[in-house]
Amino acid sequence: MESLRMIENWPVPTAAAAVVRSDGSTAGSYGPTGHRFPLASVTKPLAAYAALLAVEEGAVELDEPAGPEGSTVRHLLAHTSGLAFDEHRPMAEPGTRRLYSNAGFEVLGDHIAKATDIPFPEYLREAVLEPLGMAATDLPGSPAKDGVSTVDDLARFAAELQAPRLLSRTTLDEATSVAFPGLTGVLPGYGHQRPNDWGLGFEIRDGKSPHWTGASSSPRTFGHFGQSGTFLWVDPEAGAACVALADRPFGPWAVEAWPPLTDAVLAELGAA
Repeated sequence: MESLRMIENWPVPTAAAAVVRSDGSTAGSYGPTGHRFPLASVTKPLAAYAALLAVEEGAVELDEPAGPEGSTVRHLLAHTSGLAFDEHRPMAEPGTRRLYSNAGFEVLGDHIAKATDIPFPEYLREAVLEPLGMAATDLPGSPAKDGVSTVDDLARFAAELQAPRLLSRTTLDEATSVAFPGLTGVLPGYGHQRPNDWGLGFEIRDGKSPHWTGASSSPRTFGHFGQSGTFLWVDPEAGAACVALADRPFGPWAVEAWPPLTDAVLAELGAA
């Protein structure tokens, strides 16, 4: 895809990208797609997928208590547990605000580890990474932000997010629909959003503005971006997903570069 060549002009040392169609085929790729990048918060969708598999396996339930008093697994996945961003202390009552929380995902990982008697990084590997052939991906630390992966591996995950083999379609549809609708909150890097819609581990595009996806992205677009200069989105209306990884921290360069790439990818797919 010619649109992916736009990453040549990104002010980053290294970047790679790929577009994956809904049938799992690769529409195009560019750059060193086997290079391992720190994912930062793009770790969260992987961790969420493992959590959803734990739900389907019966190890945990979405509405069982987890985290601060009144919080559940569902609250932790949807950033509505009330936990602070990077501190294990409550800032709000569960279900009342969308407080983006690394701490919430760390509590979630600990909860699943206790329920399964398997360390969470190992559970992620057994449940998600090995079945999808993501051999270059691992989690050496926090399930909120410490994943390391490649574009090639995340393309496999992007295919799974469009045609699930590990999860039931019903579970994935629930995870990529708005949980606790109407809640406001801050989208990191993009300010206060009313509403700040999320699913279970996935951010939902809806009508947010400004946003890291494109002006032509459909409201059903879901995914995540990371502070290490990474993103993954799936646009069900376009029938495609895009992964882009870079090794420069998120900042004004990404705010300027990412939406035009997304719009160019969608335009090229639409013209194909």
